[in-house]
Amino acid sequence: MGFKRLDAEDFVVSADAVQSTAWSTDTATLSTFFTSSVQAAGTSGNYYLSVYQSNPSFDGAAIQFDIAYGNKLGSGSEYFNNTYPNRTPSSTTYGQYRTMILEDENTNFQYGTDTNTYTGDDFWVISIDRARYKEKMYPQTFNLVLSSSKGPLYLTNNVNNTQIQSFLGSSRVLQVISGSNGTARTGGGEVNNSGSYGLFFPELGTILLNPAAVSQSIHVDSNKSSDLTNGTNQATLYDAINLGSSFQLNSEETITSDYVFVRSRNAEFNYSTNPSFISGSTGEVVFDQFINNPQVYITTVGMYNDANELVAVAKLSRPLLKDFTKESLIRVKLDF
Repeated sequence: MGFKRLDAEDFVVSADAVQSTAWSTDTATLSTFFTSSVQAAGTSGNYYLSVYQSNPSFDGAAIQFDIAYGNKLGSGSEYFNNTYPNRTPSSTTYGQYRTMILEDENTNFQYGTDTNTYTGDDFWVISIDRARYKEKMYPQTFNLVLSSSKGPLYLTNNVNNTQIQSFLGSSRVLQVISGSNGTARTGGGEVNNSGSYGLFFPELGTILLNPAAVSQSIHVDSNKSSDLTNGTNQATLYDAINLGSSFQLNSEETITSDYVFVRSRNAEFNYSTNPSFISGSTGEVVFDQFINNPQVYITTVGMYNDANELVAVAKLSRPLLKDFTKESLIRVKLDF
């Protein structure tokens, strides 16, 4: 065993973006959608509808995303108490996302660009299950098809059509538009007088859909009736997603790697403290021919701190022969 202090130039830090499929099917596109009647009929069903990749009663079934409906005025779901008609699951959902995203209880969600902005009082929200992604969603892979008797609507976001990042509160936001793979179709992908089709938040795994724009395009409408049966609006969006049969989205994370370059010069690390090389009782080289011409193999690199504590170990894929005629450069990669 030999020790050598590393210098500053022996360290290099690198960051790489890595993508992976978001869905449990291990495919980029989710094409089948299922719900649980037990969940829909339970207390949580008043607030959201969970969507699975397979029948919830089958082994391996897992929640892929949840659908909820929010309404600023409390319409579109049942009253908690008839004495307070504006207090409903839909008003709770609206307030939750307004607080989380806008970070201001006195503002409302706006959809669209500066020249075509629409302020709505309700939205559908698709919340990707946290187990489906690591750090954030990869915007260029977002493609969602909604369909009705009026035909399909192909949705993506405007990541390829905008040069400046936009934020709502502290959350990065992109406009949901008609198009594919982050690029708008001809005409900009928005709806006149209704703004964009919604808002996409990559880091939050959250998509807000603008019912006004969706309704104008394919007549899939949110129901703003008072004291409406809970779950009605969630089921409306689910039916449109199920009929469209295509939801594409990938996960993305940044892997930070610390590369450590360990150099062994010709005069270094040529002897071993292994008992097969050095006698434990006398400290002499066991074989005389190794005194002036040692033959050792490097198999492991250990990283120690200044307190001589082992903090990391790197194993070579195969032993590396070392003697006075050879030098080596070993690159150690630490991911965190």
